[in-house]
Amino acid sequence: MAQLARIKELSGLSLRALARQAGLSSSSLSRYLTGQLVPPWEAVAALCRAVGRDPRPLRAVWAEAARAGAAPAPRRNDLPADLFDFTGRDAESALVEELLRTAGAAAVDGMAGVGKTSLAVRVAHRLAPTYPDGGLYLDLHGFTPGQEPLEPHTALGRLLGALDVTHPPAGTADRAALWRSELSRRRALVVLDNAVDADQVRPLLPGAGRSAVLVTSRHRLVSLDGVPPVSLVPLADADAAYLFGRAAGLALTDENAVGQVLRQCGGLPLALRMAGARLRHRPGWTVAVLAERLCATPGRFDSAFGMSLRQLDAVQRRVFRLLGVLPGADFDVAVAGALTDLPPDRVGAALEELVDAHLLQEPSPGRYRMHDLIRQYAADIAADEEPQAEPALRRVLSHCLAQAVAHDRTLPAPHRPYPSPGDPAKAMAWFDLEYVNLVACFDAAVRLGVDEVVAELPQAMRVWFFRHRGTDDQVRLLEAAAAAAARLGRDQQRAALLADLGYARAAAGRLAEALSAYELAERSGPDDDLAAGLALRVGFARRDLGDLEAAQARFRRARELFERIGNHAGQAQALAFDGWVTLHLGRHGEAVELARASVALTDGPARITGLVTLGLALASHDPAESLRALHDALRLSERNNLQHNQAWCHNYLGVALRIMGSPEKALEHHRRAFELLEPLAEVQLEIDCLHTYAETCRATGRHDEALALLDRTIALARELGRPYDEKLAQAARENVLAAC
Repeated sequence: MAQLARIKELSGLSLRALARQAGLSSSSLSRYLTGQLVPPWEAVAALCRAVGRDPRPLRAVWAEAARAGAAPAPRRNDLPADLFDFTGRDAESALVEELLRTAGAAAVDGMAGVGKTSLAVRVAHRLAPTYPDGGLYLDLHGFTPGQEPLEPHTALGRLLGALDVTHPPAGTADRAALWRSELSRRRALVVLDNAVDADQVRPLLPGAGRSAVLVTSRHRLVSLDGVPPVSLVPLADADAAYLFGRAAGLALTDENAVGQVLRQCGGLPLALRMAGARLRHRPGWTVAVLAERLCATPGRFDSAFGMSLRQLDAVQRRVFRLLGVLPGADFDVAVAGALTDLPPDRVGAALEELVDAHLLQEPSPGRYRMHDLIRQYAADIAADEEPQAEPALRRVLSHCLAQAVAHDRTLPAPHRPYPSPGDPAKAMAWFDLEYVNLVACFDAAVRLGVDEVVAELPQAMRVWFFRHRGTDDQVRLLEAAAAAAARLGRDQQRAALLADLGYARAAAGRLAEALSAYELAERSGPDDDLAAGLALRVGFARRDLGDLEAAQARFRRARELFERIGNHAGQAQALAFDGWVTLHLGRHGEAVELARASVALTDGPARITGLVTLGLALASHDPAESLRALHDALRLSERNNLQHNQAWCHNYLGVALRIMGSPEKALEHHRRAFELLEPLAEVQLEIDCLHTYAETCRATGRHDEALALLDRTIALARELGRPYDEKLAQAARENVLAAC
């Protein structure tokens, strides 16, 4: 809306500062200002109050915009499939629906197998039309055998990823704030399944707004303020008998035998479906025969599960118990084939039998998962009866590694000029789908001491991690992988993993830790290719620490090594960054020549750094060529969907325009840079942009905004142990105060 943009201009504040003053998220404010989203009236009023204006004259304009609406976003629905035979629970369902309408939250608790997830999914599907922005589902693995409960930090990352925020902030509190902010502008229903306790759930709750949350847990979450509990008990006899009859596919006439079956199943829907499936697959049996067989098995759960298991043949039973040791959340036929060492047709047939027996779920075609209670039962049987469980698990680990390597090879990357044939989009989608399972396989490999998988899997995920920087697991995986490579005696691989570890730390702003990893990599005796990349990365860290001469020496060493091995893209990068530090050392003419040499040496995205360096170096005496180079860099970044580079280009377009005497235009580019930066976990780039944005604000007389940006820089520098950045920001702050 143009009126909101005018309010923003009148405020004299940055997008973040205005959002903070108005009590809005900066991501939402950005969407309001660009017309992507029509703000609620409360947001319009808050913005007017922030600049001391009466909001009432804008009411008619706002109403017209609200009627027209913004471009609709595609509706997302991650909910598992609803059960066709869901039975009973009318009172509980009605209560949960009412709580979601009135309180915006509810927590369903009850014993394992009582049907908590089924109820939550049923209610979520029934209410789907009420939540136009869709349904989000996340299994928190509070009681999943073989898996630790999902930490809130990781859970928030996955929830934000479901909203297409691919680079969430590093801190848990910042993630929680961004999650609440994103939900506040939507009307979505979030199902948090299988929570271990209130502490796990609390950071995941929506804040103000029209979204709602539905939690399930085996524990009653009484300390979860604002989330009323609804407890489930086993089904009453009438509902239990009805469900059993539906699962068995027959009318029940022998009340005594039915009563015995119900007692053995304890009113648990999971057990009732299994017992009914057993009877359906044995048409010669009566309910009395089933009751007798159930009574012969001690233990309520074992009687139902064991009865379903005994209807299977030897191959199917083996598949079942091996699935109990499989890491991850879900799997496909290929993974099951690796686990069981069976051909696809045989393992596929076995999986279908397990689905029919209610021992396995198929939430989507070709994807399977186990209820936690059944998984634990299968794992217990495997521990007693399956001597080949560990070899089977090792086959799965090898299979997952091979699949990751194959998909990774189709992805374009700087270290891979010619990727293998294949669809890169499908490869990235595969990594998105299998990410949780790959991490679970990695952890299983660590437990089993399968160093080959531990050392190689993070490298196979390198490109995916680069596109998803800030992912929680990357540093942990790389640290363990480097240790595994050392145990295997693979010095080159260890050096490569340490180089990636240093890069991950540097992106998070931890430069001292990054240099420590780089130094360890250099001691491992890297070959020329890796040594060149390391020289470049050490140069980045030295540059960001303010040691420009040391950085330049590293960039020139990298250029020599890249030239020796014939890597033109690497040479271009080294030349460009040599030009960058040369420019900041005050040698403009030399910087221009280095940048031109970089641009001439290569094409595609590898030219971006050289173009930005050239544009900045020419800004003071050749504005036309300067802007041409910077816009060429921006177009390359946009064409290749490189959001980090887009932010960098916009930031330095702002710097160039300020140098050229157009500070108001410069501010537009700085603001766009921060809009692009907001969802990224790029603290290093943020610090760089904060410095330059603050200087442009000072040049336009926006002293309060400049001070706010510099205060943010100082806080970040102190948090990350960056004395050089703190010193620069403090000096800039004194200049601003002197100009006030």
